[in-house]
Amino acid sequence: MSPPDNDVPSSASYSSTGIPPRLQLEGISKVYPTVVANDAVDLVVHPGEIHAVLGENGAGKSTLMKIIYGVTAPSAGRMLWEGAQVRVDNPAEARALGIGMVFQHFSLFETLTVVENVALAMPGKADLKQLAQRIEEVSERYGLPVAPYRHVHALSVGERQRVEIIRCLLLEPRLLIMDEPTSVLTPQAVLKLFETLRQLAAEGCSILYISHKLDEIQALCHRATVLRGGKVTGHCVPAEETPESMARLMIGKDLPACEHGSAGAGGELRLRLAGLSHESPDPFGTDLRDIHLDVHAGEIVGIAGVSGNGQQELLMAISGEEPLSEKHPVQICGVEAGRLSPARRRALGMTFVPEDRLGRGAVPGLSLADNAILTAARTRGLVRSGFLRFSRARAFAEQCIAAFNVKCGGPGAVAKSLSGGNLQKFIVGREILQTPKLLVCAQPTWGVDVGAAAFIRQNLIDLRNRGCAILVISEELDELFEICDRIAVIAKGRMSPLCAVPETSVERIGVWMSGMWPGADDAPVGQPRPAATMGAGHA
Repeated sequence: MSPPDNDVPSSASYSSTGIPPRLQLEGISKVYPTVVANDAVDLVVHPGEIHAVLGENGAGKSTLMKIIYGVTAPSAGRMLWEGAQVRVDNPAEARALGIGMVFQHFSLFETLTVVENVALAMPGKADLKQLAQRIEEVSERYGLPVAPYRHVHALSVGERQRVEIIRCLLLEPRLLIMDEPTSVLTPQAVLKLFETLRQLAAEGCSILYISHKLDEIQALCHRATVLRGGKVTGHCVPAEETPESMARLMIGKDLPACEHGSAGAGGELRLRLAGLSHESPDPFGTDLRDIHLDVHAGEIVGIAGVSGNGQQELLMAISGEEPLSEKHPVQICGVEAGRLSPARRRALGMTFVPEDRLGRGAVPGLSLADNAILTAARTRGLVRSGFLRFSRARAFAEQCIAAFNVKCGGPGAVAKSLSGGNLQKFIVGREILQTPKLLVCAQPTWGVDVGAAAFIRQNLIDLRNRGCAILVISEELDELFEICDRIAVIAKGRMSPLCAVPETSVERIGVWMSGMWPGADDAPVGQPRPAATMGAGHA
């Protein structure tokens, strides 16, 4: 992917033509009781400009975007929109100005359908049938397939991301804020999204773009502002930088390289999927078909795939959230566990990092100490004689915060107050510190900055070197190739053969993600139903 031509005029040339900036922030600050999230931030975004905001987790990027969108009120400073000072008190006022936002943590109602969620953001009373048709048209145009009548609670993280993006595109914004929009999109979907964003910019739309994927910033963005500790610490033209130099601007040092070491040979079998077939309870989901997989102690096995091809169903079958009719298809540490509850599977030595950190990985309104109790009560001695030991829970949370460098207000901080990356570090740390025999991990570095992502990956490798068996499900192919010993692909509910990482390539796995591997059954078994078919019966 080559960087785009940097054809956005400089600030000087804008001022010479008399065209005011689309957005201008002057001295924006946001102070919370325990932290200064933004400290006198200045930012200028011009019409037709794709402007990146770079920074580590907790640098203040998301807070700044929420101030622009009216979700959060600033403590000081002012905001100018096309040269006139404005005050945006809520997202409805932001949308009226022409500001749209794709959130990192999705703002969707899980009990409503996709079309109902989109209708809530549209002005006036929308005709749901016509809106569903528009959703299908936009999703097809931009290569972001979405089923309008599917309930949000049944969608994978990647599918929810598509809904957020399409909802914004339907509003035809003049300033589009995107907070980690590609964190769970496939490489093909990312390229299609970039085409869309470049077209929007060519038509005059301004785009504020937050991403920890520095190669994306380099390929897409015209200018970048760097935040560190809530302050602006620098500016750059991404096309003139490298990912390594931008990383140094963000974190003040070079990125550490993962030290992999050699995989353990023929360790104890910790996870076996023995012909796992399971019909999805969701009528729009993907059925699992005859999946075979072994994961041994001392190795990391990665599962790649396009979102919506059975990853969610596979995770639920392994974790116990969706019990099976038979016990033998899922075996954990030698025990047939297909009918066991999640708690009994954890008692066998399994820990689990779900893909959805807010809601499944952590309860948003509970403190970090209370969230530690949710999965570590037995393994860390947080319960005795049926009574919770809150002092031990607090101490365990403090250990996790310190060991995984979680930036927060301490173990009493509520989960939803953390940035996405810091909450992810806490959840991953909580599961690793329980010294599991088997760790199942979905999207381990979703929305995590480059420094924290390297830290999490190294901890997974270190855990594997201590003899743990690890299964990682991720849509980040580079991540899988960096940390895994063997890789397979899930497509249309079926599993490809496992390949040793040195014996395959990103290109080969990319082809397999379409379901085309040697010996694959070409029949559309377990394939998700097309969106148009799903909508017809509900219109």
